[in-house]
Amino acid sequence: MAFEVLVVDDEADIRELVGGVLEDEGYVVRYAANSDAALEAFKQRRPDMVLLDVWLQGSKLDGLEILSIISGIDSNIPVVLISGHGTIETAVTALKRGAYDFIEKPFKTERLLIIVQRALETAQLRTENIALKSRTFESDDLLGKSISMHHLRTSIDKVAPMNSRILISGPSGSGKEIVARQIHQKSQRGKGPFIVISASSIAPESMESELFGEENSDGRPTKIGVFERAHNGTLLLDEIADMPFETQTKILRVLVEQKFKRVGGSTNIDVDVRVLSSTARDLRGLIEFGKFREDLYHRLNVVPIKVPSLAERREDLPLLIEYFIERISKANGVAIRKFSDEAIAALQAASWPGNVRELRNLIERILILAPPNENEMIGVEQLSIEGAGLGELADKTGLHHLVSLPLREARETFEREYLAAQISRFGGNISRTASFIGMERSALHRKLKSLSVEDLKSEDFE
Repeated sequence: MAFEVLVVDDEADIRELVGGVLEDEGYVVRYAANSDAALEAFKQRRPDMVLLDVWLQGSKLDGLEILSIISGIDSNIPVVLISGHGTIETAVTALKRGAYDFIEKPFKTERLLIIVQRALETAQLRTENIALKSRTFESDDLLGKSISMHHLRTSIDKVAPMNSRILISGPSGSGKEIVARQIHQKSQRGKGPFIVISASSIAPESMESELFGEENSDGRPTKIGVFERAHNGTLLLDEIADMPFETQTKILRVLVEQKFKRVGGSTNIDVDVRVLSSTARDLRGLIEFGKFREDLYHRLNVVPIKVPSLAERREDLPLLIEYFIERISKANGVAIRKFSDEAIAALQAASWPGNVRELRNLIERILILAPPNENEMIGVEQLSIEGAGLGELADKTGLHHLVSLPLREARETFEREYLAAQISRFGGNISRTASFIGMERSALHRKLKSLSVEDLKSEDFE
C-alpha cells in the first residue's frame, strides 16, 4: 500500500515538481498552497508525511506555526520543512518543534527521495518499537509442531493474501494477536500500519474517540483515531465482545461504507482498512442476550479462525518452555537453566487456564526465584517454589508428581497418597473412610497393608 504525502508550498511549480517526483516513486500525493488548505487536508484524512514550506505567501500561518499544529494533532507524523531562504536558526527552531529534517531549495531529487524514505521508515520504526516494548517476551512466530498449530498456520497462509475480514477466536492468552500480526505481515498490506485497539482496556465513554478521533468546533482535528491511523493497513479490534453496544452500530457503518466522522466533526473521512477482530467469549451467546449485534457479527465473521488452547497442544510445551527460558534469561540477566524431563512432564499435565501467557509468566517467576545454581536442572520440587505459582496448577491436575512414572508405580503412588489423605481427613477412622471411598472395610484393610500405609490407629483394625 502506498504512503500518502502532503506537499504544502505556495509556489505551484514547486508543488507540481515535488509531487511528480514522489508519484513516480509510487507515493500518493496531496497538495496544499497555504495553511487553510493544509489543515483542510487533515480534516479529510491524516497523511503519512508532510513536506512543508517555511515561508507561505498569502497564508494565515507560516510553516513553523503549521508544524506546531501538526505536532499537536499527531506527533508521529514526520514533517520535513523546506525553504529557499533558510537559516541555521530556522532549522534549529524547526527541529525543536518536532520536524524530522530541514532541507534548503534548490535540492536534488535524490536527496529529497532519501529524506522522504528515511522519515517514513523512522516513523514506522518508532511505532513498532512502542508495540515491541509492550510485548517483551512475545514472538511474532507461532511456535509449535502440533497438528493443531499446523492447521492454524495453514489457515493463515490461505486467508492472509485476501482482503476478507477475519474473526479470531480462542481463550485468553492463547496468542490471538500473534495470529492477527501474521495475517497482516503475509498480506498485501504488510508494509502498511498494523494497529491494535483493545475494547476491554478502554472506558466506554472514550471508545468512539479512540476509534474515530476528535475535532474541535472549527473542524480542526485534535485527535486521530485508530481507523484513520490504520489507513492502507490492518486494524485489529481486540476483544470485540467488550465493545459498547452503541459503538457497535458505528463500527458496522464503517465496515459498510469505509468512511466515518470524527467525534464532533461533520466531514466524512474515507479510509481503506482491513478489519480483523478477536474474542475469547461466545459472541452467539451474547447475541441471544442482546449484548452484541448479529449484523455486526456476520460482517466481522466472514472467515473464522480458532486459536487452540495450550491444553489442546501439550506436545508444544517443551518448545515453548525452551523459547521462554532463552528470552526471559536475556531480558532479566539471569542464567539460562534447563528443566528436567520430570518438570516438563509436570507442566504438560497442568490445566493452563491462562494458556501461553500463563506459561510465560510462570517460567519467568521460576527462573527468578529458583536457587542460583546454573548447573542444576529445574526439577519438579522447584516448580512449587513459594510465589512461583505452580501450586495452583498442580492442585488442578493432581498429577504433577506422577506423570513421569510408569503406570504401575504411578497407580500405587496415587492410591497410597489418596488413602493416607482420606484416613487423615476422617481422623484415622477406617470405617468412615471405607464408607466414603466406597470399599468394604475388610477390602480397605488389605489394600492398606499391601501399600504399606502406616500411622493407623490399632483399634480401627479390630
